Amino acid sequence: MRVLSVVGNRPQFIKSAPVTLALRAAGIDEVVLHTGQHWDPEMSQVFFDELAIPEPSYRLDLRTADVEAMTPAIAEAVRRERPDWVLVFGDTNSTLAGARAADGVPVAHVESGLRSFDLSMPEERNRIEVDRVSALLLCPDERSARQLETEGVTGRREVVGDVMFDATRLFEPIARRRGGQHPQPYAALTIHRQANTEPERLRAIAAALGRAPVRFVFPVHPRTRHVLDEHGIPLPPNVDAIEPLGYLEMLALVAGASVVVTDSGGLQKEAYWLRVPCVTVRPSTEWVDTVAAGANVLVEPETLAAALATARFPDDPPPLYGDGRAAERVASALYA
Repeated sequence: MRVLSVVGNRPQFIKSAPVTLALRAAGIDEVVLHTGQHWDPEMSQVFFDELAIPEPSYRLDLRTADVEAMTPAIAEAVRRERPDWVLVFGDTNSTLAGARAADGVPVAHVESGLRSFDLSMPEERNRIEVDRVSALLLCPDERSARQLETEGVTGRREVVGDVMFDATRLFEPIARRRGGQHPQPYAALTIHRQANTEPERLRAIAAALGRAPVRFVFPVHPRTRHVLDEHGIPLPPNVDAIEPLGYLEMLALVAGASVVVTDSGGLQKEAYWLRVPCVTVRPSTEWVDTVAAGANVLVEPETLAAALATARFPDDPPPLYGDGRAAERVASALYA
């Protein structure tokens, strides 16, 4: 069996690492295609170096998130490789381009069925479209499988768990050994989503950070850095802006933090698994169970400081999103 895996940005590299190991163990031939949606070395190449992902057979190096630009080049790779499956991850534009480019080859979607119910988010629209065209819907939990049933999505549903939990379980011990030293206590901060990098919104977030009695360590995403610089948005003195981190260093940063402030979907889960309270600067989240458990809270800039003052991790959190063996189930589902 041959699988063409489409990856293009930081979360997808993390998700694909345990899947690659599981495919290899199952005797499945994997061809990796990197769309180039992320091309900064710290957002891209470092993952292949750190996580033992095979070097991509295809590097499109398009340096764009434009679906229309990515789709024809992925389709050409599909025609050349003639895989049994096109495997896509998550909810990015690379995910959507990979699904559109499959050209009759069945699509398997890792993280299927997640919904924030906020159609203003491009990620939400991507999830819905990719699920509708996927033959195999690899769900992180029963809730997402039920959502697909509610929507009448016709593909085969398999509840496999969350492959990011696999990655956290595999790499946390290595991350803790390799992590940098930061003055304690600190909050780990990431802001990168399109809605939060609109200039006025980002200015309001920066001002809110300055009102919080917390020191932040902020690995700055290239998109966010561009907006900060172009619009002259100052970061307050309690924010230590650093260069983007590799996955292992970022995992260590989260593990050592007193709280996480983010707009990332993946970090909401990693904070949960590492038992660190999370404050999410978004009006909605697809990872609603972290909020229901009391480990995560959704905020707007004006409520950020108050949320930080009360952020606590629950004493008896329920297990969420699998048991760390999701990638094995992904490989098995491809054979079924």
